[in-house]
Amino acid sequence: MATALSTELLARARERAPGYDATNSFFSEDLDELRAAGYLAPRSLSAASADQRLLAAHAPATALGLTMHLVWMGVARDLAAAGDTSLQWVLDDASAGELFAFAISEAGNDRVMSDSLTRVEKVDDGWAFTGTKIFTTLSPAWTRLGVLGRHDPADGSAPSIVHGFLLRDAAGIDITPDWNTLGMRATQSHTTHLEGAVVTDDRVVRILPVGPTAEPYTLSIAASFHTLIASVYAGIADRALELAVESAHRRTSLRAGGAPQAHDADIRWRLADAALALDALAPQLQAVARDRDAGVDRGMRWFRDLAGLKHRSVETARHVVDQAMRIAGGGAYRATAELSRLQRDVLAGIYHPSDTEAVHATVAADLLGPLP
Repeated sequence: MATALSTELLARARERAPGYDATNSFFSEDLDELRAAGYLAPRSLSAASADQRLLAAHAPATALGLTMHLVWMGVARDLAAAGDTSLQWVLDDASAGELFAFAISEAGNDRVMSDSLTRVEKVDDGWAFTGTKIFTTLSPAWTRLGVLGRHDPADGSAPSIVHGFLLRDAAGIDITPDWNTLGMRATQSHTTHLEGAVVTDDRVVRILPVGPTAEPYTLSIAASFHTLIASVYAGIADRALELAVESAHRRTSLRAGGAPQAHDADIRWRLADAALALDALAPQLQAVARDRDAGVDRGMRWFRDLAGLKHRSVETARHVVDQAMRIAGGGAYRATAELSRLQRDVLAGIYHPSDTEAVHATVAADLLGPLP
């Protein structure tokens, strides 16, 4: 499977990652180099998943940040493959060098895409959005921002969710540079305040009922997002396991007469335990991506499978990193250690949609039906 990720490019990204983390800086140099290499171009979900896993093993925050752009590439590509050209302009803009991001998350909104605290009003040339979005990844660099908000008609008719894209130079957009987090610092996912920011009619892509929907646009977002997020955390686990193996060969045990810890039965068990957990991820990741690329219809089961994939990848990655920290010993606890950064980065996974509660609710609804 062809990739834009050369060995040299990946090495440079890994070398820059600690600096971005230490200075809480955006991954500008990575972005420039990856764009020049063609990494931002649309491709199959299988190819994008493999790329994201590899990139995340070298520069986790860079991979997580670019997930947002790649999700939109996947959605536009999926719809075009199904004969829906409503997002063809997204592919055209991306080819011209535009960078796409998401402004969906809101404090206190655990319904994510099925409802919104952002309010939308119809105006002459489009729809005006007013609200506050959090975790707006790629804040320093995006040029096209995917947003959604709730429109409640004045006549009391059914509310709807308006989906569209803001341009960077639109009035009413205020970005607060407040990203100072434990991990994934280079994503620079600042808070974005919208005050009557207008999505023009030609950039509105869907107006859907409030509530869950299996509309192809929404399903495609869920499929690309969950799969690519899962790939990022699998990549973090790949690197943690690699570092743990290196540590086991390098560190020695006085108890064992100076032999490498790779000869210690407990260390060997920990490594095997981490590897067994990680080995189970690849078949599911590959099957989901392959079925999406092939247009397989899993019906509403898709939502269970996608949420479960993301959840399992994050929890597996957290387990693998934890085992690696135990194997590597106290040196890994230093703030400058790569494993220490991976431990902080992997924790971010619990905050991405779907969270643990939503995942279990989705699976329960698939098994038992919705709550009355």
